[in-house]
Amino acid sequence: MNYVLDTNVLLHDPQALFSFGDNDVWLPIYIFDELDKFKKELSQRGKSARDVIRKIEAMRQKGSLANGIPMGENLGSIHVAYAKTEQLDVPFESNIRIMDNAILATVKSIIDVKGRENTIFVTMDVNLRLRADALAIKVEDYEGEAPRNIEEHYTGFQTVVISSDQIDALYRDGSVPWSTKSMELYPNEFVLLKSSDESLSPSGTARYIEESGLLRLVTFSKKRAHSGIRARNAEQSFAFDILLDPEVKLVTLVGKAGTGKTLLAIAAGLEAMETDLYKTLVVSRPIFPMGKEMGFLPGDVDAKLTPWMQPIYDNLELISQNKNGLGSTYKEVIAKENIRIEPLTYIRGRSLPNQYIIVDEAQNLTPHEVKTIITRCGDGTKIILTGDPYQIDNPYVDSTNNGLSYVVEKFKRERVAAHLTLQKGERSHLAELASNLL
Repeated sequence: MNYVLDTNVLLHDPQALFSFGDNDVWLPIYIFDELDKFKKELSQRGKSARDVIRKIEAMRQKGSLANGIPMGENLGSIHVAYAKTEQLDVPFESNIRIMDNAILATVKSIIDVKGRENTIFVTMDVNLRLRADALAIKVEDYEGEAPRNIEEHYTGFQTVVISSDQIDALYRDGSVPWSTKSMELYPNEFVLLKSSDESLSPSGTARYIEESGLLRLVTFSKKRAHSGIRARNAEQSFAFDILLDPEVKLVTLVGKAGTGKTLLAIAAGLEAMETDLYKTLVVSRPIFPMGKEMGFLPGDVDAKLTPWMQPIYDNLELISQNKNGLGSTYKEVIAKENIRIEPLTYIRGRSLPNQYIIVDEAQNLTPHEVKTIITRCGDGTKIILTGDPYQIDNPYVDSTNNGLSYVVEKFKRERVAAHLTLQKGERSHLAELASNLL
């Protein structure tokens, strides 16, 4: 099979060159003009463009791109092709789409040689997929390794049926053995326990600890407060359970607006700071505006950062009010609790040991950016990623290929990681209605 790649596929994932097994990969020559245009950007897109160019240049040293260069063991060859003059005359002619027309014409020229059934055009541009299909070209979206339907993503929670005797033992001993032959559970996955006796109602909740092969009881209590914040539902109680477990080094919390993701993470971080495990609480978020930007912001770095970090400051002041009974400004809380509020812009190259790190709005990160952030974590560091894949402001990612969803799927089998999808909104009745209806 022959796969022809669009520029946006390579900008999204430079490793896409090697993602098609032993099939041949074809690159329209025109994509190098687009890569050249992006390569000077000081952004993830610019980094991806430079990375792709370097990879292709390294392969060019081993042969001719016109004739095809083997990419490695169990991989096909990479080719560069261009459209013939007569094939450049494709429908939908438009100056702003001239590059897309040239790419489509190149696909047609490859089809003339390799056959229509043996050639697939891969692009993440919806309009270009429609145009290709109208030209009877086989076309696919680039899926990478993550599921394209967000509803298929791992939620961190499922229902398990066990005997009433096991439920009794769970409450008596705090845990019961679990065999994955009965049902596969991922490390640190939460379960709602139902009795095999259908006359009994659901009887408890637990977390699967893979290392010991146990279901460990997790109880929901509205009385226990963490930095002044109490869990309002069982899901939030689950979240506190993994946020405060020092053995879990990576936590991902996904949920719609108002489910308490950021508030729970900061409250747990402040409580964790009372131990000797962490020396600093670091809170950050990517800087992406919702709608049009306001333009230049005056002041020093702190002043410029304040509008972006205001949601974090609001949570800090709410926690202070609940914990102390008196309202404190976020500056007072930060000074007292040894908290650092930082942008993600300058994190590359740093090493962060013994930190409790919270990255809010992580759905706006690309997979490459989230890799850069997690690889900064040193010994003793715990990192929390929170976000809502349905609220994305970054135009270059979507609900399934963003960095947060990518981490959830990649780490779901790892003992050091835990994930939970929060469903129930607790901000207000109005906010819950808005999340469900709008």
